[in-house]
Amino acid sequence: MPQDYAYLDHAATTTVHPEVIEAVAARRAVVGNPSSLHTAGRAARRVVEECREQIAEAVGARPSEVVFTSGGTEADNLAVIGGYRARRAADPARRRVLTSTVEHPAVLDVVEHLATHEDAEVTWLEVDETGRVRLDQARAAIEDDPGSVALVSLMWANNEVGTIQPVAEVASIAAAHGIPVHTDAVQAVGHVPVGFAESGATLLSLTAHKLGGPVGTGALLVRRDAAVSPLTHGGGQERQIRSGTLDTAGIVGLATALEIASRSRESETERLVALRDRLLHGALDLGLGIRVGGDWEPGDASRRLPGNAHLLVPGCEGDSLLYLMDAAGVLCSTGSACHAGVPQPSHVLLAMGLSETEARGALRLTLGHTSTEADVERALAALPGAVERARRAGSLSGEGPRETSASERAEPAETAETAETAATSTEAAQAPRVDLSDAEVAS
Repeated sequence: MPQDYAYLDHAATTTVHPEVIEAVAARRAVVGNPSSLHTAGRAARRVVEECREQIAEAVGARPSEVVFTSGGTEADNLAVIGGYRARRAADPARRRVLTSTVEHPAVLDVVEHLATHEDAEVTWLEVDETGRVRLDQARAAIEDDPGSVALVSLMWANNEVGTIQPVAEVASIAAAHGIPVHTDAVQAVGHVPVGFAESGATLLSLTAHKLGGPVGTGALLVRRDAAVSPLTHGGGQERQIRSGTLDTAGIVGLATALEIASRSRESETERLVALRDRLLHGALDLGLGIRVGGDWEPGDASRRLPGNAHLLVPGCEGDSLLYLMDAAGVLCSTGSACHAGVPQPSHVLLAMGLSETEARGALRLTLGHTSTEADVERALAALPGAVERARRAGSLSGEGPRETSASERAEPAETAETAETAATSTEAAQAPRVDLSDAEVAS
């Protein structure tokens, strides 16, 4: 069936490569538990270990440092909770967890869980207007009392605005005090250069479905000297850190997708940067008052993910824009797809200093290996009409983008449907606001 839309939500998940589909299907047809000792089991184990070596080479790690998981969320949970528990067990004084205010919910929610249930003290690392952690503040937060820090967690690249973080610099600061650093590199691996050993990180999360692999397979890179308490028990298949029968076919899919991404990364980066810049320049030239969110320098892929185009559209609600773009055959998002249905403005944009009104008008368009010039042109052609109708709908409703009250943030009310969006009534895909009221903010 021919595709009659422009898919511009590759940061949520991207199209599986045909080579990956073939490799996974071929492996699915073969029986064998890689933990079994008979012929079929040993054959499956050999496949797993070959994939482990392939993945390690692609990300600058040792094969023994690759711990397979069910995806990025599990890897983040294992790194942050497991790392925290191991450090606390070795030294009860290490209660502090340092993380940025723009992390993915797979890290934010875990940190908040530790603060609520496991006596952790959270130090939030603030970011500048581009969404990048302030190094001077990160250094001060670490050096204020390094003996109390259990671990630092800092994403490699932001999933909403695409800003690349100074992971190696923060890891260097932390290493001087023997503090482990975890980085969520889910958006970065396969898209920008990622070297585990070179970065100085202790733990690194990655997943297959962001780079053309299957959903449900990922990995946590764990340095050989790192201490991580397991979250699951019953087999200890992965270095006694993670238990569970390994998905041989899924691992084949991850290794194949990563090999493709690594092989084509330089040429694909150049191609995606050109498409991204055309999209951003084109949006700015529409005369709609649109601004670019995050750190953008045309032609650059060192400070922003090559395929990330983030727009701030004044006078619009992002969810209305999303539905109107969808109706025009352009599939995009307003924020993190992992929190679809939550109506609060993006916590990432609020942390960057935007007002709630500004943050509500966000639109994220992300490009991937199937993106074309036609997709970009379709998006640019759809934007003026979508913006005009979204603004008119807000005007007719008498509301439009506005600041939410404290009571609304505590218990969000359902948004009234407008004539423009009634046919596709669901709530916006956005991440929750980080509540800093009970936490220490590094400053």
